[in-house]
Amino acid sequence: MISQNSIAQVFETARVEEVIGDFVQLKKSGSSFKGLSPFSDERSPSFMVSPVKQIWKDFSSGKGGNAVTFLMEHEHFTYPEAIKYLAKKYNIEIEETERTDEEKEQQDARESLYLVSEYANEYFQKVLHKTDQGKAIGLSYFKERGFTEETIKKFQLGYSLDEWQAFTDDALGKGYNLDFLAATGLTIVKDQKRFDRFKGRVMFPIHSMSGRILGYGGRILTNDKKAAKYLNSPESEIYHKSKVLYGLFFAKQTIAKEDNCYLVEGYTDVIQFYQTGVKNVVSSSGTALSSDQIRLINRLTNNITVLFDGDAAGIRASIRGIDLILEQGMNVKVCMFPDGEDPDSFAKSNTLEEVTEYLTENAKDFIQFKAGLLVKEANNDPIKKAETIREIVNSISKIPDQIKREVYIQECGRIMDISENVLFSTLAQINKKDAQEANKSYKQEQKAFEVVKNVEQPKQKIDIQYELERKIIEILMLYGDKTEQFEDLILKEDEVSGDLVLEPTIHETRVFEKLYLDLQEDEMQFTNEKFKILYYSIIDKLNQDKDFSTKNFINQLDQESASMVTTILMDDEKYNLHDWHRNNIIPKEKEHSVSQLVSQTILSLRCHLIDQKVAEYKNETLNGTSDTHTIIEDVKDYVGLKMLLSRKLGKVIG
Repeated sequence: MISQNSIAQVFETARVEEVIGDFVQLKKSGSSFKGLSPFSDERSPSFMVSPVKQIWKDFSSGKGGNAVTFLMEHEHFTYPEAIKYLAKKYNIEIEETERTDEEKEQQDARESLYLVSEYANEYFQKVLHKTDQGKAIGLSYFKERGFTEETIKKFQLGYSLDEWQAFTDDALGKGYNLDFLAATGLTIVKDQKRFDRFKGRVMFPIHSMSGRILGYGGRILTNDKKAAKYLNSPESEIYHKSKVLYGLFFAKQTIAKEDNCYLVEGYTDVIQFYQTGVKNVVSSSGTALSSDQIRLINRLTNNITVLFDGDAAGIRASIRGIDLILEQGMNVKVCMFPDGEDPDSFAKSNTLEEVTEYLTENAKDFIQFKAGLLVKEANNDPIKKAETIREIVNSISKIPDQIKREVYIQECGRIMDISENVLFSTLAQINKKDAQEANKSYKQEQKAFEVVKNVEQPKQKIDIQYELERKIIEILMLYGDKTEQFEDLILKEDEVSGDLVLEPTIHETRVFEKLYLDLQEDEMQFTNEKFKILYYSIIDKLNQDKDFSTKNFINQLDQESASMVTTILMDDEKYNLHDWHRNNIIPKEKEHSVSQLVSQTILSLRCHLIDQKVAEYKNETLNGTSDTHTIIEDVKDYVGLKMLLSRKLGKVIG
């Protein structure tokens, strides 16, 4: 168990914008930050982070919370894992009691897979640096590749002994479960036999975006023709090849800072580039590039530069991945190295300045690159040239932005020496065909519902009571501890006319006391049970703690309540999200008129309660359960009171 003192220190130190900034590219927007949602596929930012409130809200998925809940949602951490991650990030020493064997057994299966993977990482590194075989074979290989000791330790490279059960036996001896060793793919179990998957290979651990070990890539060093040169961990609950990019953990901050990501093919390409000084580099680890991998990059930057080997035999097939990148609305450049060179060898034999200069001068826009490659293949054959042009236009059709499509069409026309009108016509044909196929698919999906009569849905009625209760929670959280001057209304009978009038009186009090006393006076009960619990919790906290902190209060709530409060507090961030200021739409700042906001809410609530009371009286009249004359007199009084309150409400709003 982690001590409460350590948890409090973590919450006090962690900055939500810094934590989330490691995973999402954030841009300043007023007093907040905004970025693309890490939980959904989107091109317009709907993700907001408030440094003032120390909370975040994703308007596309509805998720929200503090720094800890972000890690729990994004990285699937447990609560203790999130606390430990933040403690490590901010160099906070964690106080905790030693877990018993029983507590270890109670860890869920997912956590057990992580623990096994992390243990394997320590084991392979120890074998590499501490054993004769590891140093003679594994370490020598890495040194021959030109990797420094610092780089080897940075990427946590290791070695698996060339023995059938060395790792498995060691892990079992340390108390790790064979089922979890098999589930991660580290151990292969066949009947009664068990042996190490990565026997005799140098090891490349594959990290999540937060640094947890998900799986491994292993390279064999012998000339065994029956064995694959590279071997990856199989799919597991924690490792999905198509959703992971090798090196992203180390590259994420530089990618966001440089606003560009270099995409290479192999592990050593990433490591050599990083060691040279080009740190914004990742690899798809030899697998075909997937949409999920592209979206990982898109959270950090909108620019990708794909790097190809100088003699890559499969380059024609590889460039198909570019269409996937274009579909995500990203900007793509391609750079090809000289014949016989790959990113690893080129970075190894050149300085940072030389590598940077080469990339800058030789990175071509994807249209230029694809056209150059395909034209060379066409070799002046008119038919092949026509096919080449259609293929380029097909790539352009993937781009969602219309302006970009037009610019690329113009560029294609210039390069291929063909009329833009013909290219636009071809583009229209492709788009029409795609639209027809999409429409056909849609109609097939809808066919199952044709028997259901299309009934017009009634307009959803606004629940005024719910909205007002929600507003009360918001006011208490944001301004509950503020002291304000309030104008109270005392209901009196006019001495001359005998009519009811509202006489104003000014007094100063804290916001939460004003709300609490007014609600008590009106005998108002919360109808939403969750709001009711929150209301009394906030009132109690404000009453006891003179230094009330929204951040600390949210941190003490359960995940569901914290998410609900975050949603309430972040609603005003929608103004920043849609750049209303830029369009000369200026929302009223609540801080400038807290007393008005409180009075408006209370008056609105009183008017609503009067409406409810009048409705009750009308029902009693219709049912004949009460004296009609008495009810009519009471209704007149309530209607008169509402008119007075409405006039006052109009003044408050104005």
